[in-house]
Amino acid sequence: MKILIADDESIIRLGLKSMLQQMGHEVIAAMNGREALQMARSQRPELAILDVEMPLTNGLQVAETLGRTQPMPVLLLTAYSDQNLIARAAELPIHGYLVKPIQSADLMAAIAVAVRRFAEAAALRQRAAELEEQLESRKLVDRAKGKLMAAGMSETAAYHAIQSRARQQGCTMRQIAEAILREEQ
Repeated sequence: MKILIADDESIIRLGLKSMLQQMGHEVIAAMNGREALQMARSQRPELAILDVEMPLTNGLQVAETLGRTQPMPVLLLTAYSDQNLIARAAELPIHGYLVKPIQSADLMAAIAVAVRRFAEAAALRQRAAELEEQLESRKLVDRAKGKLMAAGMSETAAYHAIQSRARQQGCTMRQIAEAILREEQ
């Protein structure tokens, strides 16, 4: 994977880079949050590992921005296990939280979990969007059926009329329903 790391401490940055490269990852490294956001836009990493406390833009702000603009799995790093910090991080679109110093095995496990959780969340968002689309289509077909029923058709006949017209025109029942609802408005 191409992984973005951001930490203002060069020793930590180099250590992380070395661990990740030994795992077979391509690494791009930033010294602060602002640089991390610029690199994320230009280099398109697949995962970000961000120190919480960085100058210019901190890791929490970077995670929040990435969540809005360029969703990807995000791990946060910190030297502190402060409960307030953990609570703030839990509100963000992150997929893991590591306390320094980091061991290679812990990092490998955190990356695997983060990637999996991100993929699961993306699949759930996709499924929710599909269900919302289906529900909206069903509502439109029901409204179109209602309009046809008001003109004297039975519910079954109205449904079959929409279905038949969709087949004949090679389009969806939703498109036919929208056309029926637009007619004579």
